[in-house]
Amino acid sequence: MAICTSTDTHPDLMIRAAESGKAIFCEKPLSLDLAEVDRALAAVQAAGVYLQVGFNRRFDPSHRAVQQAVAAGEVGDVHLVRITSRDPAPPPVAYVEVSGGIFLDMTIHDFDMARYVSGSEVTEVYAKGDVRVDPSIGEAGDLDTAVIVLTHENRAITTIDNSRRAVYGYDQRVEVFGSGGMVASENPLATTTVLRDESGTRASTLPYFFTERYIPSYVGGWKAFVGAVRTGGPSPVDGDDGRAPLVIGLAAWKSIREQRPVSTAEIG
Repeated sequence: MAICTSTDTHPDLMIRAAESGKAIFCEKPLSLDLAEVDRALAAVQAAGVYLQVGFNRRFDPSHRAVQQAVAAGEVGDVHLVRITSRDPAPPPVAYVEVSGGIFLDMTIHDFDMARYVSGSEVTEVYAKGDVRVDPSIGEAGDLDTAVIVLTHENRAITTIDNSRRAVYGYDQRVEVFGSGGMVASENPLATTTVLRDESGTRASTLPYFFTERYIPSYVGGWKAFVGAVRTGGPSPVDGDDGRAPLVIGLAAWKSIREQRPVSTAEIG
């Protein structure tokens, strides 16, 4: 069963699917409420059904290559992770008002990516943010510009920078730096064309948004789901992977409100 409805409907639909014995593909976030996530995950566990959460970026070939290099020990001990995630344009205010805000609808992908590429859970979150793009976003109680620092169990430090508007296109980069080197995924260009003349060198633009940038990752996620349903095996993005980024996002909002680092243990 594919659950691609509005976020507030996810828990009840997951429970209904689990009670019907159906394999579940659920878009992120599982909910904006941690208690609701736990209620749904308990039903999934009790039913013993397969669950895959829609964090599609794990299936992007470039991001996955970063994770594989780290897991293989090619960069040594992980010291720093750097993630840039900038949208080409802000969402409608009507969406902002129900989305859970920047940390739960946008940065939640980056929180998942931080866990994925570092191979380590997050223990502390410190967030700073402002409204630099659209005043109406601030009036809706949200931010459009943010930097988040994560501390991991393995002592790695992740920095994430977000903006709701990058005039040059959809900017998505991941870098892991360690004791033995670094590995990074850069932005693909819309084309490989390069023009050189007396004024300099010009290259193509970035893909405009996620529907252009992440087509291979969406396809990869669905292939993984279908393959697991047919042949069995563990989920590549299971319930714990759906829960942990929500905890980090809630900690980020608490950090903004209280202007201090927040332990993920404070959230649950």
